[in-house]
Amino acid sequence: MKKIKVTVWNEYLHELQSEEIAAIYPEGIHGCIAGFLQAAGMETRTATLRQVDNGLPQDVLDATDVLVWWGHIAHGEVDDATVERVYRRVQQGMGLIVLHSGHASKIMHRLMGTDTVELKWRESSDKEILWCVMPSHPIAAGLPDEKIVLEEEETYGEPFGIPTPDELVFISWFSGGEVFRSGCCYYRGLGRIFYFKPGHETFPVYHDKAIQQVITNAVRWAAPSQHPPTVTGHVPEAWV
Repeated sequence: MKKIKVTVWNEYLHELQSEEIAAIYPEGIHGCIAGFLQAAGMETRTATLRQVDNGLPQDVLDATDVLVWWGHIAHGEVDDATVERVYRRVQQGMGLIVLHSGHASKIMHRLMGTDTVELKWRESSDKEILWCVMPSHPIAAGLPDEKIVLEEEETYGEPFGIPTPDELVFISWFSGGEVFRSGCCYYRGLGRIFYFKPGHETFPVYHDKAIQQVITNAVRWAAPSQHPPTVTGHVPEAWV
């Protein structure tokens, strides 16, 4: 079976600026995610913000089945040309997994059709419980329980300024009382998108086996599938 080709994109700024975060992710958040995806049998590469073309030139995107995106403090530094390249590739069938603060990225706005994707947030080390509300979805496959418990995470809360998800797989509850749509699926063109909330940089969230299972499942779900050729425009003759 052909391996899924995954590019894991990360700003890679927090890890260079903070010894605390570097200790949690010595190879960067991108390195951690690429590592467990590779262990799951995928072909992985990484890309970061400060590389030429933000690490995502056309040839890299053309060779990518699924792009995983983590961003936080430098959304505005992503070139508009990079956003358009990613947008076109999603429309053509490349999968996109947007993690944590990536909700505020330019590419998320472009694909959601909104100027902002606002929410409530609080850095308070609250407990987060992600309840699986669509257990039959492929993204939930192999989870040992109907919920994922993270003892410490950044709190996000509704209202969350996103279009209604095409499929909602997880809803989070926090010990401060907030709830949040934390696992959202969308279809755009031929591409599949999954937004997954967990992943604040000061907590070892991406070392959690259940979180790794969800991201691995999401990549498999979002990978392009075989389909009939798409024909648009004027068709001069009947097909039958």
